[in-house]
Amino acid sequence: MPGAHSVIHLLKAHASAHLGDRDLSPHTVAAAGYVSVRQLHRLFAAEGVTFGDWVRECRLRRSHCDLTDPGLGEVPVAEIAARHGFRNAAHFSRAFKARYGVTPGSTRRPPPVGN
Repeated sequence: MPGAHSVIHLLKAHASAHLGDRDLSPHTVAAAGYVSVRQLHRLFAAEGVTFGDWVRECRLRRSHCDLTDPGLGEVPVAEIAARHGFRNAAHFSRAFKARYGVTPGSTRRPPPVGN
């Protein structure tokens, strides 16, 4: 499909700019890119990922970055999750642990120092 690379780039750029928006959906991103929802799903599938999986991964990466930022150490985990579009702190914690193998809270804490 001619221009598919530029279209997926546009769709990803729009979604990336709106990751914190709880209303981010295939419909809103497709509309912003002037494509159908079906076409949006086809474009992401051609890259080997679903739109939902791609969004979750981006949100988790940004959350991980914030959790490891010492300047954000006083910001509650739930606020960081909400900032990146997670509607539910428990869901965020499960998704984060599934992705990184540790809880969001333990990501913040420095490893214990040996005696």
